[in-house]
Amino acid sequence: MASTPYTVADVMTTKVVAVTPDTGFKDIAAAMERWKVTALPVVEGEGRVVGVVSEADLLPKEEFHDHHPGLMEQMRRLGDTAKAGSTRAENLMTTPAVTIRPDATLPRAARLMADRHIKRLPVVDAGGALKGIVSRADLLKVFLRSDEDLAAEIRRGVVERLFPLSHDAVKVTVSQGVATLAGQVRDRTLIPMAERLTHAVEGIVDVRCRLEAHTGP
Repeated sequence: MASTPYTVADVMTTKVVAVTPDTGFKDIAAAMERWKVTALPVVEGEGRVVGVVSEADLLPKEEFHDHHPGLMEQMRRLGDTAKAGSTRAENLMTTPAVTIRPDATLPRAARLMADRHIKRLPVVDAGGALKGIVSRADLLKVFLRSDEDLAAEIRRGVVERLFPLSHDAVKVTVSQGVATLAGQVRDRTLIPMAERLTHAVEGIVDVRCRLEAHTGP
């Protein structure tokens, strides 16, 4: 009954800067600086994502520039010391890349970022080809929807569908993303569902449900 959820495809950035496995260290750093990004997908062939190289992958070279770790530190930080001596993306990148499909929901993308402690995800098709990038900031775009747009969706997708006989008696307002449902409806049992469905509308920050059951004849 609820409206179709927003997906990654709705908010992702489609113009993506990527590098190839043989891209050199300095070119990677220059691309990050030029495009103001903290990570770049690494692609090969017809755009298939094989890894991601981030600022964190580049930092060991600076860290170990004038610091020569002892044997114990080398053993403990094998990955970092290896990257410190690397000059190309194929040896610097994190692989396999953590990716997501365009049809994934925004909550799924948010959970994946949180679980893996990453700030952005390459978006790939079924064959693994790069289609875009979705970042934490992209996931917040739904909260930029206007109050008027949100109110219209709640009325159309929740109130009119749940309460076809009494929807005219329900007032829907949205202010700063907070939705208020007020009025009288015929079926008391549907009030909790109306609140849940309103919460599920993309871009809603909170819901104040002031619906009451009609007590008249």
